[in-house]
Amino acid sequence: QVQLVESGGGLVQPGGSLRLSCVASGNIFRINNMAWYRQAPGKERELVASIISDSNTNYADSVKGRFTISRDSAKNTVNLQMNSLKPDDTAVYLCRADGTYRWGYDGRIVGFGSWGQGTQVTVSS
Repeated sequence: QVQLVESGGGLVQPGGSLRLSCVASGNIFRINNMAWYRQAPGKERELVASIISDSNTNYADSVKGRFTISRDSAKNTVNLQMNSLKPDDTAVYLCRADGTYRWGYDGRIVGFGSWGQGTQVTVSS
């Protein structure tokens, strides 16, 4: 299977910045889409940003102009630069990747959709 590991969360004051990173590992053949989601206590999980390529990105309205998603396909990584953070941005941020990987003794190509374990982002004074 494919594993995702996030890093970069923490506590920051309102107006501050954080950079999240996510690395995918495993017998990856191709990653088609990578994304960041977040889930705050008592709320549903929501899409923050997604990226297929540098020219094909998507952002939640609440983060447009403040967050930037980027991807290094050679390293199977996705980053989320978060600026002008607000208390409402407080949540667990989860990385998501969808693509294909080699599986089995014959290395057949199969699809995957994997989640990271999440990293806490707290915006508070």
